Amino acid sequence: MLMRTDPFREMDRIVQQLSGTSGTWSKPSVMPMDAYREGDVYVIAFDLPGVSPEAVDIDVERNMLTVKAERRPAAKGDTVHMELSERPLGVFSRQLMLADTLDTERIEADYDAGVLTLRIPIAERAKPRRISISGSGRKQING
Repeated sequence: MLMRTDPFREMDRIVQQLSGTSGTWSKPSVMPMDAYREGDVYVIAFDLPGVSPEAVDIDVERNMLTVKAERRPAAKGDTVHMELSERPLGVFSRQLMLADTLDTERIEADYDAGVLTLRIPIAERAKPRRISISGSGRKQING
C-alpha cells in the first residue's frame, strides 16, 4: 500500500546517527515507523518518544502523507551542566506516497506513549466485490 519515495533516506538516518547531528526544518531527521494492514485499515505507527502531540504536524496533499515533529531540549537552568546528551533533538520527518486504494479523507490519528498511530481505511472502490451474471449469460460489471 505504501510506495517509498526516497531510497537513500535510510542511509541519511545512519549518517545522522553516527555524526550526532540533529534535524532541522530544512533537513529533518528520519523517524522510525512500522506499516501494516489490519483488516480493512492500513496502520502506520511512528516512534516519537519525548515529542508532545502539539509539536506534531500531519498533512496529506493528494496522496502524499507528510508527518513532521520537533523535540526540543528540556528546559535547563543556570545551575544545570549537561554531562551526557544522547537523545536526538530537532526535527523529524517522514513522507510517504499513499496508494490510490486508501481513503485519505478518513485518516484517524492517535498519540499514546510516544507512538503516533495513523489509521487509513481501504477505499470502498478498492475492496473486492461480487459481479452478478444476468439471465442472458453475459457478465455485467457495475462500478
